[in-house]
Amino acid sequence: MSRERTIYRIAITGPESTGKSTLAEQLAAHYQTVWVPEYAREYLDRLGRPYEKSDLIEIAKGQIAHEKKAVSRAQRFLFCDTDLTVIKIWYEYKYSTYDPFLAMKYAEISYDLWLLCDIDLPWQYDPQREHPEKRRFFFDWFERELKARNARYAVISGAREERLQNAVKVIDSTFAGIELNMGKGGFF
Repeated sequence: MSRERTIYRIAITGPESTGKSTLAEQLAAHYQTVWVPEYAREYLDRLGRPYEKSDLIEIAKGQIAHEKKAVSRAQRFLFCDTDLTVIKIWYEYKYSTYDPFLAMKYAEISYDLWLLCDIDLPWQYDPQREHPEKRRFFFDWFERELKARNARYAVISGAREERLQNAVKVIDSTFAGIELNMGKGGFF
């Protein structure tokens, strides 16, 4: 069995300013593995103009490529700071449509677990963030998407350390006693 097929992929997803990056980094440290930062940040930081539809496709491609590259360094788990659910929701919200390439990749790519970050943390300004007043709206949309996918997911709440401990409990209970195989998920 290839090394890539022995890693459980866990997506940290949810609305803006819900602690996804912090949680992904903390979980990687806790489980002594690697995490994949949100590619959109890197992409938008160097864009130099407002993003467009085509940029969301490039962001999706970059996120996928970074995940594929990181899996070779992962130990049991690969934590992904965001997934294509974020891009799907944002594309549909901003442009009232959805790109066929994104739809295909969204359907193809799966994770073994999604951690949906709750909106119980205070909003923190960031020039890349939009719509702080719509956190509940977007959280509900994320949850509908995960349910429609029939995804294995858990809502993760709490302040920094509590949020980490809640996520660890979910991961430990989800993967307790499971042999390392990817019979039901993955995308490689």
